[in-house]
Order: sequence, then C-alpha cells, then structure tokens
Amino acid sequence: MVRSHNEDSVASDATKGLVVLADGMGGYNAGEVASGMATTVITTELQQLLERMPAYSVDEKTGKVLAEKILRDQIAKANTSIYQAAQSQPQYAGMGTTLVVALFYDNRLAVAHIGDSRLYRLRGEQFSQVTKDHSLLQEQIDSGLITPEQAKQSANKNLVTRALGIDPAVEAEIHEYDASLGDIYLLCSDGLCDMVSDEDIGMVLQALGANLTLCAHQLVQMANDNGGRDNVSVILVRVRQEFPAPRGIVAKLKGWFK
Repeated sequence: MVRSHNEDSVASDATKGLVVLADGMGGYNAGEVASGMATTVITTELQQLLERMPAYSVDEKTGKVLAEKILRDQIAKANTSIYQAAQSQPQYAGMGTTLVVALFYDNRLAVAHIGDSRLYRLRGEQFSQVTKDHSLLQEQIDSGLITPEQAKQSANKNLVTRALGIDPAVEAEIHEYDASLGDIYLLCSDGLCDMVSDEDIGMVLQALGANLTLCAHQLVQMANDNGGRDNVSVILVRVRQEFPAPRGIVAKLKGWFK
C-alpha cells in the first residue's frame, strides 16, 4: 500500500519439491534486482542439479544426504552473483536480499534461510515459526534486552544481521525436518509478519487451509488492511501425500540408466 515497486521475489517448482522466497533491499530498484537474482539463480541451478542428483542421494564422502550440501552450494553461487553485480555496477551498490528456501524430499524438508523472511508450519492445530530471524531484534530478545512483546513495538524491525549479496560470503542457516501428511508450510516476507500477528496468521491457515489460494489472498489482504507498509509475499505448501525416496534394486537400476 506504500511502495511503488515490488522488492520481493518468489519461485517454485512442485515437481522438484522446491520453493524460494526473497525480500530485497537497496537503492532505487536494486532490492528488486537482488531478490530476482536470488530466486532465479537458486531455482535454475537446483532444477538442473536435482535432475542429475536427487536431494535424497547420499554423499559418498560424508555418508549424508545431499540436500543440505546442494542448498548451501547454490546459495553461495547466488551470493557471489549478487555481490559481484553490486561491486561492478554503481546503481546496485550495497544491494542484498533475505532468503528462505524449502526443499522437500523423502518425507522431509531442508530449510535454508538468511535474514528475516520466515517459514512457519501448521501441523494439526499446532502453528509454529520454524525459522529464527537473523535480525537485531532477535539478538536483543535472545540476550534478554527486550521481550517479544516489546519487539513488536520496536522501530528496529527491519535491521537484519545477515543478508545475501552484501559480503563476499554468507552463511545460510540450514536445518532438516520431518514432513507429515497434512502439514501446511508458509514462507513469507516480513511484509506479512510485521503487519499480521502470528496468532492471526495461524487462525487463517486453520480456517482456510483447505483452499491455499484463498488462504494466500486472505493473508496478503490482512497485511494490506493493517497498513501494508512493505511488499507482501507468501508461498503456501501442503503435504497431500507421502513422498518417500525410491529404494531397492529397481531404484538403483533407474539411477544407473538415467
């Protein structure tokens, strides 16, 4: 309701179990460029990589599934692309973006995030924030300087302590979680959670979760009705069926001849 252009960017590929959301920052349209680069680079690179190497594949060196490694590697590529563009083109100096990525595989999801864009989960009647903001406010809450209630009234809401593209390297926070049938996952920019309380977001998901399109429109409308001081972007994902990785000799044969 306030900004003349959209600095958020979203991308998804349901066939790959991939969703990406970024909220850009910077001078005139630079934030828009940064978030667009982030979603494009990460989505394109992961689509190509996952064709050859599914997320549930096991890294022979570590014995761990590849999901976390491939997320970390592609986020690093996106960081380098944004940083180099900012260094080489004066109009993009200092641009950066927050990021939240979810990769679904083998009845699990790997979640990577940088900054204060969030991922929430509704499981049954339990609504919870999965990611933890990389922000000055969160650090103040963690250190006991302010309470979560005081944080809601703070003027420092948009000060992130970590962003993609600002420095030559950045550490994405990555965790893996079990996914359950019926789970609903919400990825959003702070344009939603700064304008709408977690309690109200959870109530909308519970009430309208059967229709994710309607649910998404309602969340954006509520943010705008409450002032809409920032761009509002949401992605909703429902686990409609189990999605285990193929196992056994048939899966191995398919892998050999892919």
